[in-house]
Amino acid sequence: MSEQDCGCCESVSVSVGMDVPNFTLDVFDPVNRAFGKVALEEFKKQAKWTVLVFYPADFTFVCPTELADLAEKHALLKKLGAEVISVSTDTHFAHLAWRDSEKLLSKVDYLMGADPTGEVSRLFGVYDEASGLALRGTFIINPQGKLVSSEINFYNVGRDADELVRKVEANVYLLAHPAEACPAKWKQGAKTLKPDEKMVGKVYEALHG
Repeated sequence: MSEQDCGCCESVSVSVGMDVPNFTLDVFDPVNRAFGKVALEEFKKQAKWTVLVFYPADFTFVCPTELADLAEKHALLKKLGAEVISVSTDTHFAHLAWRDSEKLLSKVDYLMGADPTGEVSRLFGVYDEASGLALRGTFIINPQGKLVSSEINFYNVGRDADELVRKVEANVYLLAHPAEACPAKWKQGAKTLKPDEKMVGKVYEALHG
């Protein structure tokens, strides 16, 4: 993918802290080798977290490395209660063919979403009007349907699934402990912060006391 100027984000998109409107996606399910449809409303009814991982296109170069990395962490994300869906503007038919031909995708067992009209990509502000492709966007939606995390990279920078897991773990913890906050590089089991007037200017003491 060339490093052309991006013409995305021209329409109104959902932002962190907002409730995500319902959307549907055609998907390819690699486990059952079947096509189907998913909807955010169904995941909310099941009290699941939703993780959307947008990428530019099937049969490209950085994309399979990202999806393979995500596949390594899929079991852990499922254990955290998350439904993971990779999304591009390709069709679900192309997803099937790519999954079968690219060896890096051999362990991919999460749903592969198809957004050929760009409707869902536009909703999350990653649709590039100039190319018809999606930027590398990662979004975490909590079980109530609120967008709690957003990351968008340009075409030529791949992501790290370890950081995605860290952010999901933090958001799962904070949903259960809303009075707390997770400091930089927080990992599951590490110390959190409990912000109040006594902590102002004393964060070091709170972390190391």
